[in-house]
Amino acid sequence: MREQLLLFCNWSTLGVCAALKLPQIFAVLAARSARGISLPSLLLELAGFLVFLQYQCYYEYPLLTYLEYPILIAQDALLLLCVFHFNGNVKGAAPYLAVFVASWFVLPLQKWIIDLAMNLSTFISTASKFAQLQYLWKTRDSGAVSALSWSLASYTCATRIITTLMTTSDFTRSSSIQDQIHIHLFSSVSFNGFIFDISSCTQLFHFYPNNQSVNFLIFINGKD
Repeated sequence: MREQLLLFCNWSTLGVCAALKLPQIFAVLAARSARGISLPSLLLELAGFLVFLQYQCYYEYPLLTYLEYPILIAQDALLLLCVFHFNGNVKGAAPYLAVFVASWFVLPLQKWIIDLAMNLSTFISTASKFAQLQYLWKTRDSGAVSALSWSLASYTCATRIITTLMTTSDFTRSSSIQDQIHIHLFSSVSFNGFIFDISSCTQLFHFYPNNQSVNFLIFINGKD
């Protein structure tokens, strides 16, 4: 039963992540506007994904525990280009993409660098979610933000809490204090992400134009 639950969580997370950002991308393209989307939130999220992926590759964690991150990074990069495009400044994305690419090669150069980046991951993830929530409260308009994408993100955070705890439960009994701290960070990031994703979904319902219900069965739910 334990193995079946772990297998289901891993593969369902991969399946959801394969389309997680697509509703948001389609919503932006349909509305031809990035209104409601916080650029700092998106940049911080992408940075967090890069740190997570490089960290798990560096320490050779099981592939199924992080296979969704390359997919999410590709989708986030595409969404970032869409946001810059509809803000009228596509070239403005180049410096950020250059920094992300450079960071990918810098992070694994020294153990202390990747460990420090991972220790900051909770702050990065929380700041990303908070930036989007703050932006929604400031503008009081969900604009082209996709509630479906945020709902799917909530699910992946919940399943990653389960898979992280289950995959590392035996390992923690004989691991060092430093390793246990890293495991705690993985769980903390997923838990914080789950709470903030749920909060964002609530705000999207509240600020959705004309107080209409958000239709979770369609992708283009950010269109006025």
